[in-house]
Amino acid sequence: MRVEPPSDHPEPRPSPATLVERWPLTEGHHLRDRLLAAYAEPTRGYHDQRHLTEVLDRLDELAAAGVAFDRTTVELAAWFHDSVYDGERDAEERSATWAEIELPGLVDDATVADVVRLVRLTETHDPEPDDLDGCALVDADLGILAADDARYAEYVAAVRREFAHLEDDEFREGRYAVLAHLLDAERLFHTAHGRQWEERARANAGAELTRLGRDLTVA
Repeated sequence: MRVEPPSDHPEPRPSPATLVERWPLTEGHHLRDRLLAAYAEPTRGYHDQRHLTEVLDRLDELAAAGVAFDRTTVELAAWFHDSVYDGERDAEERSATWAEIELPGLVDDATVADVVRLVRLTETHDPEPDDLDGCALVDADLGILAADDARYAEYVAAVRREFAHLEDDEFREGRYAVLAHLLDAERLFHTAHGRQWEERARANAGAELTRLGRDLTVA
């Protein structure tokens, strides 16, 4: 049976109205709008509103497939997980701090703590097997690796644009290290539904890794 790649939004940059309707809370609209503005920053290539939309789409796909997770908590973590993105190493921590500052009063303390924890988890993408919320968020975030050929090529080009300040060799070395680390993991995906994406994701990332290695050798 042919396994379909995780679904992705067809438009290159969805309109803010698309995401406005997907805010998981009945309140906090000013916060929502500031998050949308952050994802719309012109310096972003991949980690933009399209990426947020795709992550939310994949969470919908996981839920429809019967994967159990707390929808409000995980969707809030998705909104915050790349709320700060500037190419620096501590972006996930600063995103988590933003959630920690802004969410009290909108949700209970336990939800705040779990959202913050989940945002930090997107730095390592290594949830514990019994962390249902973490497994869902990580699978949704990494689902781009299992995209079809055209979307994967767009993703690779968009990531390069985000690091336009780096010379080619420096970017290749960093990207090679990221992909090698991901592929060294026992598994990329942790939910029953997400495991269907494993083979294609490894093929995509492996092919990119091979190209990067060849370019580094030539250089």
